[in-house]
Amino acid sequence: MEIVILAVVIAVVVLGALSGLIIGSRRKKQLPPPPPAAPDITAPPAEPHVGDEAETPREEPRRTIEEVDLPGGSAPVTVEEPPAEAPEIEIPEPTAGRLVRLRARLSRSQNALGQGLLTLLSREHLDEDTWEEIEDTLLTADVGVQPTQELVERLRERVKVLGTRTPEELRTLLREELVTLVGRDMDRTVKTEPEERKPGIVMVVGVNGTGKTTTTGKLARVLVADGQSVVLGAADTFRAAAADQLQTWGERVGAHTVRGPEGGDPASVAFDAVKEGKEMGANVVLIDTAGRLHTKTGLMDELGKVKRVVEKHAPVDEVLLVLDATTGQNGLVQARVFAEVVDITGIVLTKLDGTAKGGIVVAVQRELGVPVKLVGLGEGADDLAPFEPEAFVDALIGE
Repeated sequence: MEIVILAVVIAVVVLGALSGLIIGSRRKKQLPPPPPAAPDITAPPAEPHVGDEAETPREEPRRTIEEVDLPGGSAPVTVEEPPAEAPEIEIPEPTAGRLVRLRARLSRSQNALGQGLLTLLSREHLDEDTWEEIEDTLLTADVGVQPTQELVERLRERVKVLGTRTPEELRTLLREELVTLVGRDMDRTVKTEPEERKPGIVMVVGVNGTGKTTTTGKLARVLVADGQSVVLGAADTFRAAAADQLQTWGERVGAHTVRGPEGGDPASVAFDAVKEGKEMGANVVLIDTAGRLHTKTGLMDELGKVKRVVEKHAPVDEVLLVLDATTGQNGLVQARVFAEVVDITGIVLTKLDGTAKGGIVVAVQRELGVPVKLVGLGEGADDLAPFEPEAFVDALIGE
């Protein structure tokens, strides 16, 4: 009996286990398959909205909140700027013989005058028509009516006495007469070294567009090349960027620039420039003045005021008038007006390399009674040269 009961119990246990297996397998068949694993894809960074700052890569680790100075903290965040590099100081080339070195550039544009005169004088018969052509050649070169008549008269007398005219004799004759016309004996020294005081004071005047500010910068180079220390006064306060332009010229040769606010009082800037020049022990103070239209009487009166204010320190040693050689007779009109306001002591002729009208040298000297002291012969920094009559005439006639 016990054996039968044990068999029944074993059968019940076996049947229960089989039924659990069957039910488990059916449940597994009814469950949905697991979702596939998501691929490993890196999403692009979101674009910043308007007003947001874009994130930039950092080479340095981010600071913690303790390392950042918050508003109200004990010390503000300071950002150190890299020190600005000082401009490299240039050494200008010597001024002695500079016009001779630039003679080729001058002769290329001036040969029309010299060679034209030599050709006419070389004719076998110099009749009245030929002399009229000689006069026209001189007038076209802006020599001026009175100087032209004087030169033609002297040439006629000397040719008559000379008789036979070889090319070499004509060249020598023409050279001598042109040097006399240009003025061999005029004092062309730029007076920058007063005997009993420093600094020398030089005002640079002229109409805008003649190269006045550039000429002031180039003149600083001429003086530095001759061993003088220079202070620049940027008194052209009405032309945009004039002070910046002049300061750049000064920095290139180590000249200190005194400037004021744009549109400020030019006389005040000029006064301060002379004051600082005195304190620094400079040899020369160059003052670049405003160059508005010369027909506006009030502005010209202002130029006179600049000179009067500067002379509260010391007398002005030079007043250089800058003229564009290409303007011809219009340049003479400008010269007359400026001479009425300030006492012009010398002329600077710019752009003389770009014109065949070199006779303006003679005309402007006759008009003002003062010498041409400097000439500009190009766009280069060292193309401003002391005027030398013999070198100039040699360039004219192609020697």
